[in-house]
Amino acid sequence: MSEYDVLIIGGGAAGLSAALVLARARRSIVVIDGGAPRNAPAAHMHGFLSRDGVDPATFLAAGRSEVQRYGGEVRNAKALDVVQTASGFCARLSNGETATGRRVLLATGLRDVLPDIPGIRERWGKDLLHCPYCHGWEVRDQPLGVLGADHDAVQHALLLRQWSSDVILFTGSDRVGQSGHDALIARGVRIVSGAVASLAVENDRLVGVSLADGVVVPRDALFVRPRFAPNDRLAVELGCASDGTGWLIQDGAGRTSVDGVWVAGNAGDPRAQVITAAGEGSAAAISINGDLVAEDIEIALSPTSTQV
Repeated sequence: MSEYDVLIIGGGAAGLSAALVLARARRSIVVIDGGAPRNAPAAHMHGFLSRDGVDPATFLAAGRSEVQRYGGEVRNAKALDVVQTASGFCARLSNGETATGRRVLLATGLRDVLPDIPGIRERWGKDLLHCPYCHGWEVRDQPLGVLGADHDAVQHALLLRQWSSDVILFTGSDRVGQSGHDALIARGVRIVSGAVASLAVENDRLVGVSLADGVVVPRDALFVRPRFAPNDRLAVELGCASDGTGWLIQDGAGRTSVDGVWVAGNAGDPRAQVITAAGEGSAAAISINGDLVAEDIEIALSPTSTQV
């Protein structure tokens, strides 16, 4: 069993950023990562100053190297569970090891729950996309589509029109409300109704949307707003409270309702992009270190302290 100041569960942008700050603050830390980043299907990440266009795997490898340069540890394993102990927390890992820490940061990310349409999962991160700010530039001026008819899908289509003059909202069997319909027409977004049967793909490239009536509407890329589901099992098991929408309650620096537990990145913020998640990891790390300093002072002032 290894003992640390902080256990960091998750080695994405949030977890690695926190690890870097804490390691540079001379805290003993370990990053526990199962190796399944959310953006793994994407060939490039964008919007991260000085790292725009970098392959996500290259980005994470560089982050790990920086953390290890300052003495931080990285373990390639999943955290099966994390339990609270008298002195902090203990994590049981998939490789049979355990690790204990005074504090824990959950940077476990989220899952994208996609529509149940044939071909969706296979195209995810390639030409089936979710964020115009992340991918809009790469598909600018191309024939684009958006799947869905709810408020989020309408807003997505209205936003995406900024990158292309040829945008279609595929509403399936649902109908768009009147205000949304009027806004789409005013913005120059076309509306195609009818159930979507599948995605049309040729030579590993999206070529259109196949409707149930057999019509194929040509498109070069599609956007969809997936349902975001936090990877919050460890947080729930630790007793962290969530709000009415299912996301963890936290202060501005990621502190949860359970003493000693912080959250950063998509595990607590579904809207966080890579650069945002890295910032949240940094803020959480500073908050955690401040909490540890306060505890260190309390221990030093204790009558039984042996510090000199």
